[in-house]
Amino acid sequence: MGGENKWMGLVYVAPYVIGLLVFTAIPFAASFYLSFTDYPLLSDPIWVGLENYTRLIFTDRTFHKALQVTLTYVFVTVPIKLTFALFIAYVLNYKLKFIGFFRTAYYVPSILGGSVAIAVLWRYMFADVGLVNMVITSLGFDPISFFGDPDYALYTITLLRVWQFGSAMVIFLAALQSIPTHVYEAAAIDGANKRQIFFYITLPLLTPVIFFNLILQMVEAFQEFNGPFIITDGTGAPLRSTYLLPLYIYDKAFRQFDMGYASAIAWILFAIIMVLTVIAFWSSRHWVYYAGDRRN
Repeated sequence: MGGENKWMGLVYVAPYVIGLLVFTAIPFAASFYLSFTDYPLLSDPIWVGLENYTRLIFTDRTFHKALQVTLTYVFVTVPIKLTFALFIAYVLNYKLKFIGFFRTAYYVPSILGGSVAIAVLWRYMFADVGLVNMVITSLGFDPISFFGDPDYALYTITLLRVWQFGSAMVIFLAALQSIPTHVYEAAAIDGANKRQIFFYITLPLLTPVIFFNLILQMVEAFQEFNGPFIITDGTGAPLRSTYLLPLYIYDKAFRQFDMGYASAIAWILFAIIMVLTVIAFWSSRHWVYYAGDRRN
């Protein structure tokens, strides 16, 4: 009987293991090998050693620009998105009328935000003759070229990601509801006001969830592709002000058929994410507080 259970367990696990190997592990290892080759996709790869990485780091100005844009995008988007998600979760934590409807309504953009249709909608909303400019001109102001001016284009695209705050909000909301009410009651008896309760009780108790959302949102932001690609037709216009690294990887791999170089870009992107994740984990000991912590 034990042997049968063992084989049945292997049968159930097999689809996951096969999927992990075929769609994750093997491509992961293959891309690492290809990053050291000149691979024009239609012929055999030729080993070039560190040449791809040397070009990227020292001579490729397009890569430098894409890296700058990507870092700006991540460091602007993630804090704003987490702050907004926490604020909405804090408001929705109150027992208000129709609160179930509002929680669902605020979560919907997170489901739809990554879709092609929403990116197209965003493109037309912020077009020169789009809905947003119609409102601006109706108020007596000059229209803004959101996707034509490098000073506005990237920040307009960041709004699309910030608008998808629903998943982070739901996690924050669950964490807020898990905080024992007696903690708030004790603080209120001691004379603490709402601001003090939020900053000295709620926020410290939420730091593990803030840390989790920070890592999750940072990794996702570095991999952003759909929105910028659809809104700018994959060009990163204007003047490559919205040209993120995933767009550069796509161009090199599937437009220029330089798969080796694209793999090298992908691995540098992976290394950046890993370094920032390690820094985040290292810093977490100074600001993340878990249950049972006895820090002074």
